[in-house]
Amino acid sequence: MKNIPFILLGAFFALVACSKEKKESDQGIAFRLSDTMLARCEFYHANLAGVKNELRLFGKIQADNNKQAEIFSLVGGNVIKINVELGDYVKKGQILAVIRSSEVAGFERDKLDAYGNVAVAEKNLQVAKDLFKGKLTSEKDVIIAQRELESQQAELARMKEIYSIYNMKKGSIYNITASMNGFIVKKDISPNEQIRTDNSNSLFAIAEINEVWAMANVNESDIPLVQNGFTANVSTLSYPDQIYKGKIDKIFTAIDPDTKAMKVRIRIPNADYKLKPEMNATINVEYSENSQMIAIPSSAVIFDKNKNWVMIYKDRSNIETRLIEVYHQLGNETFISHGLQKGEKVISKNGMLIYDALND
Repeated sequence: MKNIPFILLGAFFALVACSKEKKESDQGIAFRLSDTMLARCEFYHANLAGVKNELRLFGKIQADNNKQAEIFSLVGGNVIKINVELGDYVKKGQILAVIRSSEVAGFERDKLDAYGNVAVAEKNLQVAKDLFKGKLTSEKDVIIAQRELESQQAELARMKEIYSIYNMKKGSIYNITASMNGFIVKKDISPNEQIRTDNSNSLFAIAEINEVWAMANVNESDIPLVQNGFTANVSTLSYPDQIYKGKIDKIFTAIDPDTKAMKVRIRIPNADYKLKPEMNATINVEYSENSQMIAIPSSAVIFDKNKNWVMIYKDRSNIETRLIEVYHQLGNETFISHGLQKGEKVISKNGMLIYDALND
């Protein structure tokens, strides 16, 4: 009976030892990626790539100058009707506005006079020819009558050409018409406005905008970074989530003395007509730094505790949490300056879930 306390004490220590061994054994079990989780992950082998960077520029959307026309009034008068508004699509020959003009009435009178003068000249020529046959006048009179007829016919042809150019009709009405298909991008005319004969300002501007320009300002310090052919991503305040891709196709060498900036032009397809002239635009131009660095998808980078990490995958039971230094990120490509070697396999999708499982 005296040995019972010692037996109980030995059993207690044995139980504690077993419990400790079991705990240590549990801690030694490695994390293993399940089949379900493995199927949800994507992987990427780190590789060297040319380092690309991005230059942010600001500018405006403009219509292609080669696909734009300004419309003027060729006569003075009073505006009695306007048929279009800003943003309307018009076709060539469509009437944009109607003007009542005393000048048109004067042209109508001159045209009628020209018809009358031709008729008189034709009759005079016929009379001269008849008199010449009867030996009552000289051949010189016939020649003079012939030249007068030709002069009056030339004047009539000129009046007809004016009517054709001005697109005039009978009376005092003058129609301002579209000279091409496109959208009205400028309208500087109002009902009942008096248009002066010497007005040098255009009343309408029409542009085709299925392709537009983004005109961007480049600061002097950034001029060496831009070249023709560089890719540009253009966004606007109206459509911040929609990126329009284009390329720099012209660099203007002149420097604006006020802004100290140089302009570059980017052509942008605009099939949906969302981009409108005079819209403010942000232009991100991609350029090469002429160096190489390890690059991985941006989705593989995990930001936690003010540091950047990646999950290095070797096998299901061997996944490493690795601290890295990011040089910079461009879209879905991130360049790594330290912490990752060429050929190492990183988890590029759902890595955050594995990171949490291993590091919580």
